[in-house]
Amino acid sequence: MKITKEQPISEQVIALLKAHHQEMFEHSPPESVHAIDESKFNADDITFWGLWQKDKLVGCGALKALSDKHGEIKSMRTSNQFLRQGVAAKMLAHLISEAKQRGYHRLSLETGSMAFFAPARALYAKHGFIQCPPFADYEEDPHSVCMTLDIPSND
Repeated sequence: MKITKEQPISEQVIALLKAHHQEMFEHSPPESVHAIDESKFNADDITFWGLWQKDKLVGCGALKALSDKHGEIKSMRTSNQFLRQGVAAKMLAHLISEAKQRGYHRLSLETGSMAFFAPARALYAKHGFIQCPPFADYEEDPHSVCMTLDIPSND
């Protein structure tokens, strides 16, 4: 599998992101959906990556810069036919590595609190993320779980 920076974002990644957005609305109330919509796919503060197996997209993920020292994981998604095959773990490891290279001291994320999101929360916890209060523009929400990872500085 190969990870590529998606600039511009490929049509396959756009299709996966749209499916991700639609699925979030199936499992969360609209006011609790924080997935990036299409209007922000090319925002300057967000970088997308695709995870490819030959010419087939198996997953994607993004980093949003919140500040010089704080980033947010966005749009982690695995193609349905590749679920439970290590795709999300590989993308998460890449995003953490990229956050370290950028000099972030903290990497945070928001995910759902419902049972549907339990595998995602378990994956993040396995990689050292812990639950935290809302960050950035997030607010307390019974349908959301915020998590964060402290990243040791390279100094």
